[in-house]
Amino acid sequence: MTERTDVVVVGGGQAGLAVGYHLRRQGLDFTVLDAQEAPGGAWRHTWDSLRLFSPAAYSSLPGWPMPAQPGEAYPEAAHVVGYLADYEKRYSLPVLRGVRVRAVRRDGAFLRAETGEGAWRARAVVSATGTWWRPFLPAVPGHEAFRGGQSHTTGYRNPGQFAGRRVIVVGGGNSGAQIAADLALAGVDLTWVTARPPRFLADDIDGRALFDAATARRRALDEGRADTGGVASLGDIVAVPPVREARDAGLLKASPMFARLTADGAAWADGTTAGADAVVWCTGFRPALSHLSPLALRGTRGRIATDGTRATAEPRLHLLGYGDWTGPASATLIGVGRPAREAARQIADLLR
Repeated sequence: MTERTDVVVVGGGQAGLAVGYHLRRQGLDFTVLDAQEAPGGAWRHTWDSLRLFSPAAYSSLPGWPMPAQPGEAYPEAAHVVGYLADYEKRYSLPVLRGVRVRAVRRDGAFLRAETGEGAWRARAVVSATGTWWRPFLPAVPGHEAFRGGQSHTTGYRNPGQFAGRRVIVVGGGNSGAQIAADLALAGVDLTWVTARPPRFLADDIDGRALFDAATARRRALDEGRADTGGVASLGDIVAVPPVREARDAGLLKASPMFARLTADGAAWADGTTAGADAVVWCTGFRPALSHLSPLALRGTRGRIATDGTRATAEPRLHLLGYGDWTGPASATLIGVGRPAREAARQIADLLR
């Protein structure tokens, strides 16, 4: 079975829904193919205590502000899942679930999205698969010798998983700090390890300020002015309430990165050791782009060259929501709207 449409959107999370909203406004025929069985994207798979960095009104997709969560200044992940599900219904976005795109190939004047349920021929494709599905694990000496458990951010849910165990959390970003705080406040025996000393943002800075910083950086670069540094100039860790509580209680004391794992823990270059029963790697993600491999667009460093969201070597393909290289703040709820609008406009111009 082969279907035909103007545009195929690969991925039905926040980026896929945002571009769907704008494709609908452009009057284009499109289909969103999502591998997940239910709405919510990666938000369905986060740890239990995760909250947004910003109030609901500052965490919205285009067209419809996220409703506030009663009694909560910063909404929980489950609230975001509900919002995304309602957003999809509100705009009657044509999302097909449980459909995993295995490959996108050139097919004459079309791009062909191949799935286990058939293929879709489209005049343009938007890849919006995000990064959650491709966790990055560094090649650390001794990782095969370690007898304890090893997991990534994607596998962490709550401190109950580690009751009575000694845990090393690796990573100095928001995920590492939040998971370390979650464990420390629950009384878990914690060693927090970061590649450089943690940089906490000021307590009064939340996602609103981060979005403003990213916007200012984009504007400066567009106008040919000096790079402001964006979010990175402010720090690495947003001091959300649990992180602030653990930090102020002296429970978030970071150690430098260890030199290697041992059979029963970690060892540093100066001979210091720490015992551990588990390691949680909060070491980030890489773009989930294996479905685009048949297009042979990756450069020598593995990245697909883009002009905004459009692939420079394949103008029928747009990439959305993978980070600043596909639009400043495009991996955030509030930031994905602008590049999604521009992608939809460029696709409409191409097809008409």
